[in-house]
Amino acid sequence: MNYPKVDFLYLNEQDMIAAGVKDMARCIDTMEEMFRLLKAGDYRMGGANGNSHGCMMEFPKESPFPNMPVDGPDRRFMAMPAYLGGKFDMAGVKWYGSNMENKKKGLPRSILMLTLNDKDTGAPLAYMSANILSAYRTGAVPGVGIKHFAHPDSSAIGIIGPGVMSKTILAAAMAVRPGIKTIKIKGSSPSSKSAKEFARFTEETYPSISNIEIVGTEEEAVRDCDIICIATSSPTGNIEDYPYIKESWIKPGALFCCPAAARFDDDFILHRARTIADNTMLYEAWEEEMDFPAYETIPIPAVHCMDLITEGRMKASQIDDLGDILTGKIPTHRKDNEIIVYSIGGMPVEDVAWGTVVYKNALKQGIGTRLNLWDQPALA
Repeated sequence: MNYPKVDFLYLNEQDMIAAGVKDMARCIDTMEEMFRLLKAGDYRMGGANGNSHGCMMEFPKESPFPNMPVDGPDRRFMAMPAYLGGKFDMAGVKWYGSNMENKKKGLPRSILMLTLNDKDTGAPLAYMSANILSAYRTGAVPGVGIKHFAHPDSSAIGIIGPGVMSKTILAAAMAVRPGIKTIKIKGSSPSSKSAKEFARFTEETYPSISNIEIVGTEEEAVRDCDIICIATSSPTGNIEDYPYIKESWIKPGALFCCPAAARFDDDFILHRARTIADNTMLYEAWEEEMDFPAYETIPIPAVHCMDLITEGRMKASQIDDLGDILTGKIPTHRKDNEIIVYSIGGMPVEDVAWGTVVYKNALKQGIGTRLNLWDQPALA
């Protein structure tokens, strides 16, 4: 960059697609590299311990001000800053607004943008559409787990919550376990629009999946499956409302990918399941930031484990960190046919990692619109 002039690259959604944001195999490799940097400590996120998911702004349940929004399902704004070192060497922040009412307007629940910044000056390098980027990195993180933990001959996957997140997790699963032939889809009901649409999507996108079943219960979605993805938009607050999985339904050696609400019996989690977290320190940050029990606010299983640790019922050593596994510090499998509950919290370093790769692709290919911030700053 030729300072003091500052230009940056604007990438709309079609630009992002042209620059390769949907390359799931490369996204999985990028996430794996990011996790190795995380374990080495070559990163920063927000919060007191440098591992915060982000800064969330919510609205009150009631307000005397007529223009102020009020609380509603998935209604929030979130800023998610991070720096990632290594070959990425990039700072950035993802900013989004979320509101379930968006769907009535033909909009996605969340609308996301990512800004990439020079790590030294803070000057913007890119401003990009991040809905697809965020969806793909969200799918790729379970993909890293499926690559390393799912049985190599996995043939059946269960989907509980057939939304956008599950589509990208399925894409990741097919990228690393192409032998999958059966999919079981559990929506809000067997006749739900989302379940039927997901079945159509699967049939059109993955012709190698020969057996597509829409099921009515969590039990049906779990039984005989090697990989289970739980990605519902469940309301938080009442733990009893979270999707419940009974141990007796689970196939030996099954892998659960849990980027959203999920509930297992404590006895199973404490004594027989193997808990793996994408970044243990993220869950420690949530435990510090949220009112106890944090699981009522953040419904991911590893958050419940942190609550159990706080209560003195579980030891911190019972949670394995993905980075420790990827770097060989602990074994990929501790025993044969272990059942793994893999928690995925979502981190801004993931957005910065995949955003940097797509940005560099766009530069090489001449994709996007170059915008000028200033030639000479008026207030330097």
